[in-house]
Amino acid sequence: MTRLELEGSLPFVPIRIGYRGTEIEIGKVLIDTGSASTLLSVDTVAAIGLFPLPEDTLHTIRGIGGSEVVFSRQVDYLAVADRALNGFEVEIGGMDYGFEINGILGMDFLEGPLSCEGNHASS
Repeated sequence: MTRLELEGSLPFVPIRIGYRGTEIEIGKVLIDTGSASTLLSVDTVAAIGLFPLPEDTLHTIRGIGGSEVVFSRQVDYLAVADRALNGFEVEIGGMDYGFEINGILGMDFLEGPLSCEGNHASS
């Protein structure tokens, strides 16, 4: 089980994502029930080769923190503890919000059909 970490009054969890056969663990991911989608920091996911490509469509998202240009990419899976969503689409952007944050776990993940991730589990 993953422990929820509160910083101030904000809930954070570590996540794992798999992309093209590689995996990375990302800490400091905010659980945000007010966000429709999941957003990850471009600097963080660059470690597994997630970069914008010439054919990517850029779009603008808006929230309490303002607006941001992002691109979308389907990852092999996104996991919290031993639960995962396979073939999950994430948005990727700069995430320069003035405090340390590597991602936002949105309602698309929280309401998704979670499955035991089996071979993606790590200790």
